[in-house]
Amino acid sequence: MPERITPPTQPASERESLESWLEFHRATLLMKCEGLTPTQLLAASCPPSGLSLMGLVRHLTGVEPWFHDFDGLPDIEMFEDEEMFEPSIDHIERDFANYRRSVDRARAAAAARELDDVVDLPHWVADGRPREIRPTSLRWVYQHMIEEYARHNGHADLIRERIDGAVGD
Repeated sequence: MPERITPPTQPASERESLESWLEFHRATLLMKCEGLTPTQLLAASCPPSGLSLMGLVRHLTGVEPWFHDFDGLPDIEMFEDEEMFEPSIDHIERDFANYRRSVDRARAAAAARELDDVVDLPHWVADGRPREIRPTSLRWVYQHMIEEYARHNGHADLIRERIDGAVGD
């Protein structure tokens, strides 16, 4: 598990602030999964919801590609025609490896670009409506990913507490 470092309260730059907060949240997600059995990683949060810690890992594996679009390389298939939120006990190791691979590619893609660089990305507009392609800056992707992780780490905290009583940020 990567070391979780609290972001600096006086970052030297906007980039340092964005990167440190995102890394903090990535490490938090893995911390919430640490020390659990495969069965616990697949435990549903609160039925009827099937949301689990592995479901969150798989979801965030699939969201990290917002950054991948900045490297111009082809998409990589992470789940082989599987439903993202339906993890399998047989794929836990693969899913963690895919998460690390997706994050590593995201880091490399972002490191090679400037915050003001823009690519065209699909955005959800509303349920039932098709995605819209919009010019999107790397800065916006960082901000969106910090929000995405923060929200889902809140879910992960509640799921972990339900599993074994462990609490904490």
